[in-house]
Amino acid sequence: MSGQPKEISSVLLEQRVFPPPPAFSKQAHIQSLEQYRALYDQALADPERYWGDRAREELYWKEPFQTVLDWKPPHARWFVEGKTNLAWNCLDRHLDRHGEKIALLFEGEPGDRRQLSYRELHREVCRFANGLRSLGVRKGDRVGIYLPMVPEAAVAMLACARIGAVHSVVFGGFSAEALHDRLVDAGAKVLITADGGWRKGAVVPLMQNAREAVQGAPSIEQVVVLNRLGQALTLEGREVGWDALVSKQAETCDPEWVESEHPLFILYTSGSTGKPKGVLHTTAGYAVNVSLTTRWCFDLKPEDIYWCTADVGWVTGHSYVVYGPLMNAATTFLYEGAPTHPGPDRFWEMIARYRVSIFYTAPTAIRAFMRLGSEPVLQHDLSSLRVLGSVGEPINPEAWIWYREVVGKGRCPVVDTWWQTETGAIMIAPLPGATPTKPGSATLPLPGVVPEILDAHGQPVPQGKGGHLFLARPVPSMLRTVHGDPDRYVKTYFSEVPGKYFTGDGARQDQDGYFWLMGRVDDVLNVAGHRLGTAEVESALVAHPKVAEAAVVGRPDELKGTAVVAFVTVKKGVAVTAELKKELCQHVQKEIGAIARPDEVRFAEALPKTRSGKIMRRLLRDVAAGKQTTGDTTTLEDFSVLAALRAEEE
Repeated sequence: MSGQPKEISSVLLEQRVFPPPPAFSKQAHIQSLEQYRALYDQALADPERYWGDRAREELYWKEPFQTVLDWKPPHARWFVEGKTNLAWNCLDRHLDRHGEKIALLFEGEPGDRRQLSYRELHREVCRFANGLRSLGVRKGDRVGIYLPMVPEAAVAMLACARIGAVHSVVFGGFSAEALHDRLVDAGAKVLITADGGWRKGAVVPLMQNAREAVQGAPSIEQVVVLNRLGQALTLEGREVGWDALVSKQAETCDPEWVESEHPLFILYTSGSTGKPKGVLHTTAGYAVNVSLTTRWCFDLKPEDIYWCTADVGWVTGHSYVVYGPLMNAATTFLYEGAPTHPGPDRFWEMIARYRVSIFYTAPTAIRAFMRLGSEPVLQHDLSSLRVLGSVGEPINPEAWIWYREVVGKGRCPVVDTWWQTETGAIMIAPLPGATPTKPGSATLPLPGVVPEILDAHGQPVPQGKGGHLFLARPVPSMLRTVHGDPDRYVKTYFSEVPGKYFTGDGARQDQDGYFWLMGRVDDVLNVAGHRLGTAEVESALVAHPKVAEAAVVGRPDELKGTAVVAFVTVKKGVAVTAELKKELCQHVQKEIGAIARPDEVRFAEALPKTRSGKIMRRLLRDVAAGKQTTGDTTTLEDFSVLAALRAEEE
């Protein structure tokens, strides 16, 4: 099965409902829709009692908190007066019962393998934390991390948390310029990097980029360099080798017990204009919700081998590769390289070999696997899988079904999650033992999350109608500010409707109260007075048997306000013709209606994507409108893709 039969439309797929497997529900943390609703109603009726109970259950507190929530819109403080330490909660509290259990499994792209028990990981974190202290890093200092997806990335994050330093992880695929801007904005005192990393069989020049980035970054005092490539390190100036730093350090390190609202990390997220925003998360509220959602949303059990494919350079890697699994004493798997190197079955071979039971990846990856066909999946024994997760963008129903049927063999619940860098943890998602699922829907909000869909005037929209997605109440894991720019925090997130958090996403609710994400608000088109979600048109296009991937944007139109422009990549062996353009337009009209029929279809060899795999629709809007690209492009993976689109336009 490489896709859906042509006669099954997106609309029909969306209407299908998949109840949780009864045998799964009997063993799940949350076992029924009734149990979920009771928890949700409890949180709605008395949110402070609900979150206070969760905080006491999820974390060890050195000093107990006295106040659950201090809420002065738009600013929230959670678990006030409490003191804790996140590294302690991830490691020390597990040592008596789980010290010999594997905490981290790792495989590098070249095939090298490592594993660290909780006791071994604790030792490495303590040694590196002591190393950072020897370099003068103290509570509140910012530390930049620019590493490949190796165990030392998790060690560095946890070491910062242990001593109260604030880490700012920058994805290893970013350029020297992007790294420089983030280091300067954060005011980082130390940068942690490596001599290189592996991606698609080639070396990523991390140390070269780091050396360029620290030029003109006045706050940087030292650069710690990890030897990843196995060749002799040649260090310069303020650089020190990781191994040399930790070799002389003690294997124990007293943690810094920090206030609940002490900053934990700064993570930069790009906007459509201007410089990236430094989203700041604090310790306790983030930890409570990440721990809880990891366990509930994936039904995480002690025996699970859990694999989230995100890089630690993204918030998903922070929350659901490192902190969430380790707080739950789980075994988390890290893989360094590309999903299809050296062959198209690399992911599936590793799932089979390590007996991975929970797999959490992005719709972009799922669609890429669909394009390769089912054979790479079917040649491996994936019977260990029991939960499949999706993250990063709305998943089209066709990809959802393929994921469930081909990868999960129809027996694994699909957990489609909606959340953001800013929310820190999952906000809307099915609980796999409790929530009936629908292909393409993130389903229902988690207890304590109160989403609302409002129009441009801040009024609720009717059921089935699209609008702007807001969160009406604060949640402990949400950002506290934009680092160094509190006015931008208020303007970006709380100026649309005072007191309510504006997600920037469009959504609609169906007759069952299920949420359907429509993409970013600037990806929601107003065509002749009708609101049209680009994700819906993209789903219709991808449902066509000749289409591999599609991105839909709007361009200004004198008559309709916005014209619909579709950028399409076709499957291997498909000829690009004028007839195919007409066929695709008719297909969309049949799937959604005449209002959604593209005004223009442009074929492309590839679509411009960020290094995390998200399509950069903002750049496509510029191409469609014939405008020069403005704003931040540091996250673009391959500039030649954009150049090719420009050349075709000319």
